[in-house]
Amino acid sequence: MTQALIGIMGGSGLYQMEGLEDTQEHIISTPFGAPSDALVTGKLQGASVAFLARHARGHRLLPSEVPYRANIHAMKQLGVRWLMSVSAVGSLQEHIKPLDMVLPDQFIDLTRRRDSSFFGQGAVAHVSMAQPVCNVVANALGRAVKSVLTGENADSAMPRPSLHQSGTYVCIEGPHFSSQAESRWYRSMGADVIGMTNMPEAKLAREAQMAYATLAMVTDFDCWHPAEAHVTANMALANLLKNAGRAQQVVKHAIKLLASETRESTAHTALQSALVTQPEAMTADVLARLEVILR
Repeated sequence: MTQALIGIMGGSGLYQMEGLEDTQEHIISTPFGAPSDALVTGKLQGASVAFLARHARGHRLLPSEVPYRANIHAMKQLGVRWLMSVSAVGSLQEHIKPLDMVLPDQFIDLTRRRDSSFFGQGAVAHVSMAQPVCNVVANALGRAVKSVLTGENADSAMPRPSLHQSGTYVCIEGPHFSSQAESRWYRSMGADVIGMTNMPEAKLAREAQMAYATLAMVTDFDCWHPAEAHVTANMALANLLKNAGRAQQVVKHAIKLLASETRESTAHTALQSALVTQPEAMTADVLARLEVILR
């Protein structure tokens, strides 16, 4: 099986990775079910890359239906150590505008119906989520965004988006968008953007000892803003399409940076201080289920 170093979790509007060479499709089975879709591996910017469409090609899965554990497990099987998520979000702050890009460094998890851990049923671990994002991956994404925006035509009539290098992402269950009362509540929490998919994805990536960060593409102002239209699916998708090419360029450049700069992440050793049940105390069935995660 082809071993990939860098993984890309494509969100709404990003269902394939342009420029992948020597591609192979992998139908992968996991102890946690099947992933969202076939994973595609190949070479990009000289690096080994694995791509997965989070909602499946054709966007067939609701946020609550995404098999988050299977997706992360499949990436781990392919040897992914660095994982970039591309996600659509709404803005909860005046200064974060549609088409802007955000690199969230904190999460608030308000999901209710999702399996959020590989552990349990015979094995206990408590990973730290105090700093849920890998600074190495986030830094590569930030530098890539700056490079792409700098290279764009300054004389273009289109407004240039801004990069926000930190922020709090509140993850809701969905699939419905927020009520105005909810949107105001999220703002009162200090949340900056709102989405439906980065939890439990970030938690599972940490348990799998993958370095994870998100490129959040802003599509709307949710429904709190008194002077802006309330979000609809058509509005969100239209703004995603405006940013799709830019997102592809950012990811390609970030891959080049990650592949050329050999570094380690604290995420790569997350289980060293988290594993309560030691492997010798696990049954054979539990060890078989967690074998890939414990690597």
